[in-house]
Amino acid sequence: MNRIEKKLKADHKLLSIYFTAGYPNVDDTTRIILNLEKNGVDFIEIGLPFSDPLADGPTIQESSTKALKNGMTTQKLFEQLEGIREKVNIPLIIMGYFNPILQYGVEAFCKKCQETGIDGLIIPDLPAEEYHEHYQQLFEKYGLINVFLITPQTSDERIRFIDSISNGFIYMVSSASVTGSTSRFGEETKEYFKRIDELQLQNPQIVGFGINDNSTFDQATQYAKGAIIGSAFIKYLTKNGVGEIDTFVKDVKGLT
Repeated sequence: MNRIEKKLKADHKLLSIYFTAGYPNVDDTTRIILNLEKNGVDFIEIGLPFSDPLADGPTIQESSTKALKNGMTTQKLFEQLEGIREKVNIPLIIMGYFNPILQYGVEAFCKKCQETGIDGLIIPDLPAEEYHEHYQQLFEKYGLINVFLITPQTSDERIRFIDSISNGFIYMVSSASVTGSTSRFGEETKEYFKRIDELQLQNPQIVGFGINDNSTFDQATQYAKGAIIGSAFIKYLTKNGVGEIDTFVKDVKGLT
């Protein structure tokens, strides 16, 4: 069983943290992973920096630009991740856009993911139909779970199709905005959370976009299995560096 599937069976609300590989410094990747696992995070999403990140807000865009200037590449990330499974057991997910994966070679990328211990991929610009027709068998061959995004505008019919070709969790985007653009959830968003919950999908949902503190984490997980924090964590790294990650995680979990 994939590490993502095992973690989804946990009896608590799950916290996933996103960070951009190669940020703040190019060699921070493994240190951040080790610190996040040590401090009780459930999933880690490793952002593969890209020059044209359509779904990302300014905070993650800036971290991606800086990481590329630092010299981060797809190959360098795989080199940094060599041996990571000797140190951590936490599920690791690469989140990135399809163009760098195509450039690397889709099968070569999947093979490298398997070799380094990556459990899943989130590729916002890979359509579900394209994945299902051309790549699903390849991803499954290398033991990779592909995670799809849904938004408040996604129809029930399409959500059910995505659910039918998924085997991990569904990334429930809290709004139609880019990352980092929400400070709290209004009634419309809460109704959306409730609507998806009432669909009784076979795959659990984890909420992303707009989660930045204990209050928004609690709101997001009222109807979902977990929540993802990205922009708020990147801002924290920018201000505090990688040495005080424990404080950030404790604040989100309401332990301080």
